[in-house]
Amino acid sequence: MVETVPLEQYVTGVLAAEMPADFELAALKAQAIAARTFIVQRLAAGETSGTGNKAADVNDTIEHQVYLPQAELEEWPNRGKGAELKKLREAVRQTAGIVMTFRGQPITASFFSSSGGYTENSEEYWSLKIPYLRSVPSPWDAAINPNNRETVEMPLPQLYAKLGQKVPEPVQTALAALDQGETEAKAAASKLSADKLFKILSWTTGHRVKEIRIGDKVYTGREVREKLDLRSSQFTLAVTGDTVKITTYGYGHGVGMSQWGANGMAKEGYTTTQILKHYYTGISFQQVSHFLK
Repeated sequence: MVETVPLEQYVTGVLAAEMPADFELAALKAQAIAARTFIVQRLAAGETSGTGNKAADVNDTIEHQVYLPQAELEEWPNRGKGAELKKLREAVRQTAGIVMTFRGQPITASFFSSSGGYTENSEEYWSLKIPYLRSVPSPWDAAINPNNRETVEMPLPQLYAKLGQKVPEPVQTALAALDQGETEAKAAASKLSADKLFKILSWTTGHRVKEIRIGDKVYTGREVREKLDLRSSQFTLAVTGDTVKITTYGYGHGVGMSQWGANGMAKEGYTTTQILKHYYTGISFQQVSHFLK
């Protein structure tokens, strides 16, 4: 089903879906401008990729921007969320018609949940170098996001299977020896240490894993993140017995604005303009009417 809505109503629906309403108003306003810029850039370019039969301008998933329909938002007051809805509408109203531009054109306003301390250069996650999507420090995320660090565990054989390779023979032998006597188990454990099984070959500018050798293959940090369904490509690995523990920092691709970082900046008194100019290097602001009739 395709829903046709006015631009600012669409921005409100994205804001409701993409950022918690209890975030600071300056952060919500920054998110509103990012959401508006994203859709205006697509509309101005006539871009309809990712919409199936191209009947729509944009889809409502994380591939584009998550969106709550108007009918759902109108239920918020009945569910005790009237104040939240009012706050979101205020953020949209205060930024109405404003988009970010670079060299006179609307930018690709990518954003993500939280960082592990730095954002990422665009070409180190995607292949394209975009001048306003540069790696910048984002120390606020870890300070205020209670879920910035997460550890997941999985059996070693499962890790290799998810990466599309067989368990290397030395690892199979060591795993089999774990259940033998104490001496054999100790010897096996030393062969199953993280520094013997995994070798991080390089890091990105944004302090995420760039390349890592696992088994007989080299993967990008992004590939490992996607194949293992991790929150971030900034991670460390540890092995206990036959189990690998992967600790991730931040959540998302890391390119553009960190939502938790924006909220941390807002809490420290930074303005919406200052937040956006921090995360999007060298941008300016312009009215939508400049690009769309």
